[in-house]
Amino acid sequence: MPTPSPGQTPGAPAAAALPAAAVVEVRGLWTVFGTGANAFAVHQDLDLTVQRGEILALVGGSGTGKTVLLRQMLGLARPTRGSVTVLGHPAAEMGREGAASRVGMLFQHGALFSAFDVLGNVGFALQELGTLPAALVRDAALVKLQMVGLQPAHATRMPADLSGGMVKRVALARALIMDPPLLLLDEPTAGLDPSSSDEFCTLLRALHQSLGLTVVMVTHDLDTLFALSTRVAVLADKKVIVTGAPREVVHFAHPFVREFFGGERGRRALLALAPEAPAAPTSPQEA
Repeated sequence: MPTPSPGQTPGAPAAAALPAAAVVEVRGLWTVFGTGANAFAVHQDLDLTVQRGEILALVGGSGTGKTVLLRQMLGLARPTRGSVTVLGHPAAEMGREGAASRVGMLFQHGALFSAFDVLGNVGFALQELGTLPAALVRDAALVKLQMVGLQPAHATRMPADLSGGMVKRVALARALIMDPPLLLLDEPTAGLDPSSSDEFCTLLRALHQSLGLTVVMVTHDLDTLFALSTRVAVLADKKVIVTGAPREVVHFAHPFVREFFGGERGRRALLALAPEAPAAPTSPQEA
């Protein structure tokens, strides 16, 4: 019997070796809400590619459909037109059995089950499989808690008794319980104070490296974006207008880009980046 890799949950399906091809492919995406005269499009002919092993940040103004796009990757929402492919499968299949072993999701406010304690929240997906002894589910959940910097003493706490930073860590442990190769993050540092935000970014960076994760995150926080992302995709005009390394995307000529990155926080965060070789940003067709 194969030996689980470090950090792999016992009993969880081992993630298959991913090809060099993209982990997520979005092509010709239209997202329309409403009907008839009240219909309006959030996305029109949106194209996006997420490569294996990267941390891609999705940024855009209010109403550009960033979280909607995450939900479509997770299979919780379907596009009106176009395709969303995740790990070689239509994203619509993500809602079927085994989805948690392919994609993990950290929701903006944690979305913990209020009736379950920390251990019950983290081990929920494994428990739902119904194929593992309760003791093994418990041990696996404790391992994931340790991975996100929490102690066994936290296992019996209820969500209402946790700080904002601890809620994020528990939700992250739950997202990773089945060792998915793809992790989706919706505003991962929202609601955290600067110190807790920095600590959570450090944790995410370490897990990304040690587990070989591919990460797609929505964030409006510039410090988080520059601390974590290897590439940025900007949503505006109902599509992805540019993708590229953070220090290159900031120079793209578009009103939203100038407004989002051009303030004092953007300049300060950019200066904190280590020097690197320049790489031109790409259009969606080149991504």
